[in-house]
Amino acid sequence: MFNITKYFWSRCQNLFAISAFVLLALPTWVGAQVNPFANGWTLQADASKLNFQSTKNETKTETSSFATFAGSIDESGVARVTVKLESVDTKIDLRNVRMRFLFFESFQYPEAVITTQITPSLIADLQQVRRKTIPLTYTLDLHGVTKGFEAQTVVTLLSDDMVAVSSTTPVSVAAADFNLMGGIQKLQEAAGVRIIPTATVTFDFLFKRNGSGDSTMAAATPPEQPASAALEPTGQLDAAACRGRFEILSRTDNIYFNSGSARLDPASTPLLNSLVDIIKRCPDMVIEVGGHTDSDGSSAANKRLSKARAKAVVNFLHAKGVDRKSLVSVGYGEDKPAFANDTRENKRRNRRIEFAVIKG
Repeated sequence: MFNITKYFWSRCQNLFAISAFVLLALPTWVGAQVNPFANGWTLQADASKLNFQSTKNETKTETSSFATFAGSIDESGVARVTVKLESVDTKIDLRNVRMRFLFFESFQYPEAVITTQITPSLIADLQQVRRKTIPLTYTLDLHGVTKGFEAQTVVTLLSDDMVAVSSTTPVSVAAADFNLMGGIQKLQEAAGVRIIPTATVTFDFLFKRNGSGDSTMAAATPPEQPASAALEPTGQLDAAACRGRFEILSRTDNIYFNSGSARLDPASTPLLNSLVDIIKRCPDMVIEVGGHTDSDGSSAANKRLSKARAKAVVNFLHAKGVDRKSLVSVGYGEDKPAFANDTRENKRRNRRIEFAVIKG
């Protein structure tokens, strides 16, 4: 005999099972449609690029990149990309060192941060069109300055859980907008070239939805030791690398003293800490720490002041673990000006500390 009760109960069970499946799947499906940022997204740095183009001597354009950066888009559409400036990669070691120490001053400003708010309505139809160009307003925090920009950006939906975000045209960034003109001048003097003080930036970022597969680092800060990056190398440096670095460090103008004083200003600490690291990786070398002044005041007083300032730097380095046998302090006073003592700026730049390898 047909058991109608059993049949009815069986059908209900099937209906309940289907309903449960739909209810479980619905939030994900709806989230993907209503909120394109559901679960958040993480930048896939290994599959992304961040390049900049600079021009020297009027016509020679060079392309460089950053090797270490990370980013995310949260569920509200706030996107943030953090760039480790020490990872600037020009493909030439000492040129990288110049960029780090003379231009970006990465010992003091280690990161650049790009932030934007993506309006969901701008990409609401991305599931259908797969690729579109949208306007983005964003801020760039660089060298202690934050400035807003606008750019047309191409967004390409590669899959439900993978999206590419790319610049349509290079974005122009002026050195003057970020207090980097002093860095331009130092680069020009160090390399003997003329540099156009505007660079163009291009990017091609790949983002993956969180929880969509292999786990990724969600934090929007670069790792300390990336697998492949043009960072300052660790371990012992060869003689040429050491000499090149000390020559570059002599051009930074980032060691400060109060007027007429040999007391180091705390603002000098970031650069001196970097110097400690480099000296320790140049074993068997003796480094001269030379103090220099402008021509104001008596020659004898300038000699005493320059010697005291050089000694203050040596004392700082020794306190940080550098062997005193590796250091010699010398005060040159006004005897070796780098510039004519004819303007306030030239005099300021003559008041300096220089480093040179005298043995090894």
